[in-house]
Amino acid sequence: MPPGISGPLVDAAELHAALQRLARALARDFRGQPLLLLGVLKGALYVTVDLARALCSVADGPSELRIDFIVVSSYGTASRSSGEVRMLKDAKEDVHGKNVVIVEDIVDDGLTLRYLQTLLETRKPAVLRSCALLDKPFHRRVDVHLDYVGMKAPDRFIVGYGLDFQERYRNLPYLAQVEY
Repeated sequence: MPPGISGPLVDAAELHAALQRLARALARDFRGQPLLLLGVLKGALYVTVDLARALCSVADGPSELRIDFIVVSSYGTASRSSGEVRMLKDAKEDVHGKNVVIVEDIVDDGLTLRYLQTLLETRKPAVLRSCALLDKPFHRRVDVHLDYVGMKAPDRFIVGYGLDFQERYRNLPYLAQVEY
């Protein structure tokens, strides 16, 4: 266990099971249709890739699966959101007329997801849905709708599986609490 980390709070097996549940729900809803997973970097890298892999193992899923990424920031190097969401890198895929699922690692205050939903709606996708491995509603600042949720996050500052503290601990294969 790295210094300053307690855990795991959620182990790799529990994360895998949550991703399998999400993949089955997406496969059911997008059976036989093309689908674009739009991962929100950096945090959702692992979630997006592993969700795409899980979708490959589900029978009767999307007819075609594409992956793209978008980079936004509201944290910088702080442990709390600044409240201002900034676009750092836009997606390369044109979402117009496509089935798009925004993939988040965690939805906490809701600001990033609200920003992305508003932005992407203006680009006229056929369907726009949101998917988060972790829902942490305790500190919501705006009301956002999540279509797919893997599990509820504890009301703690957690790291691992893409979640970081000052760009550290993303690579942990489980979720842990950081002591800062």
